[in-house]
Amino acid sequence: MRFFTGLHQPSDARHFDDAFVSVKRLRMRKSDFVVRDWIMDSGAFTEIRAHGAYRHSVAEYAREIRRWRVCGRMLAAVAQDWMCEPHIVKRTLIADGLLPVPAGCERHGPISDALLKALYLPEWQHAARVQVHQRRTIERYDALLEADTGAYILPVLQGFAPEDYVAHVRLYGARLGPEQWVGVGSVCKRNGTPAEVAVVLLAIKRERPDLRLHGFGLKTTALADPLVRSMLHSADSMAWCMDAWRAGRNSNDYREAKRWALNITSRPVQHLLDFLRVTAAGCPA
Repeated sequence: MRFFTGLHQPSDARHFDDAFVSVKRLRMRKSDFVVRDWIMDSGAFTEIRAHGAYRHSVAEYAREIRRWRVCGRMLAAVAQDWMCEPHIVKRTLIADGLLPVPAGCERHGPISDALLKALYLPEWQHAARVQVHQRRTIERYDALLEADTGAYILPVLQGFAPEDYVAHVRLYGARLGPEQWVGVGSVCKRNGTPAEVAVVLLAIKRERPDLRLHGFGLKTTALADPLVRSMLHSADSMAWCMDAWRAGRNSNDYREAKRWALNITSRPVQHLLDFLRVTAAGCPA
């Protein structure tokens, strides 16, 4: 598994072989930055979580990709996907005028996770909305490909239940070629229970064992799980800053990121991974 360290500051990327940098950190920047191999993130989670929709069009994002792909070696730019966690689904329903706005909040303004989780949403409505988010994810992916950015656009599989991800693979259809590198979204909130992440990855692997999967925003618990790692081609995380903060250290210091990433990438599990590639539910990674 190749690991990309998520960074607050693009200027810190020079200290890493593999970096993960959000377009949100680059929009106001004027000068180039030093970086080796890296992935540009679309900032989807924070954008939709806060506003219930994208404030930046596909064309705007495409311009940012063209601007920044000259720095280092941009391996991929993540498509503008739509997450499917229940509180995110509620947020987009509010933005679309399909759920009432909580008292004291604005329709397109930030709403706390606590308020969103307190809102009632029937399971059937969540399931129907997942399908809407999946279609929107593919629509933005198609539009970004048509924009001809010159960079590899990383498609993202979205869902909530394992079968949702299988349905999304099928909805992409021929867009996903053999052994294509593909992101897996809406898993970062399941980090505390790696089995939940593994079940999602297994479902995708059963449908398309050839796909090379990227896990977004995984934390130590999930990244340390041998079964999860065996099914991932790559992953990214910014969990280092929370670990540093909890320990009373500087959560903006790139050296904290270096220390944390080394701990993740140096775990002696290769022999177990090799075994799991062959035996894990009959699904080779």
